[in-house]
Amino acid sequence: MTQTISAIFDQYTDATSAVSALEANGVSNSDISIIANNADGTHRDGAVEKNDAAADAGIGAGIGATLGGAGGLLAGLGIMAIPGVGPVVAAGWLISTAAGAIAGAVAGGATGGIIGALTGAGVPEDDAHVYAESIRRGGTLVTARVDDTEAPRLNALLQQHKSVDVSQRRAAYEGEGWTAFDVDAPTPPRQHIPDASNRAL
Repeated sequence: MTQTISAIFDQYTDATSAVSALEANGVSNSDISIIANNADGTHRDGAVEKNDAAADAGIGAGIGATLGGAGGLLAGLGIMAIPGVGPVVAAGWLISTAAGAIAGAVAGGATGGIIGALTGAGVPEDDAHVYAESIRRGGTLVTARVDDTEAPRLNALLQQHKSVDVSQRRAAYEGEGWTAFDVDAPTPPRQHIPDASNRAL
């Protein structure tokens, strides 16, 4: 049996270190995903692969072909836009799943987008909303499908790379009047809340 482990990071470099650590611990590239906010254009041509198929309105189902790639998951990052989240760089199975859901939603079919992809993978809905909101506000999400017996150890590994405490982050958002991720909400300024992060080493 497998389960999905997830962590949000305020710093992209912490997230990429976590991805590398998962790979070094035997987690296959095909079982890891990363989605990082790119609203400030940090990741440009040359840094990641450009994906013209994913435009503002939604993401084409063919996106999976541009992601993953040789040389580790991070070698296959693509630039795209997710409704309600904005510009991101992403790679892996989760973004391919979300792409299909978003494309269906744009066509009037499936709904849920990134929330639906997360909950469909077994992420609790409350956490999925925090993850989506955190990406929208500048964070990076790392998810991995792992064996049940390895989940506790690999979850601890993510925490060692400065992942955010989801309960604390939810409380911080709710303190601002936030209740849930809303694709139609105005995009807030890019922000981080460092004192809500898990800094255990």
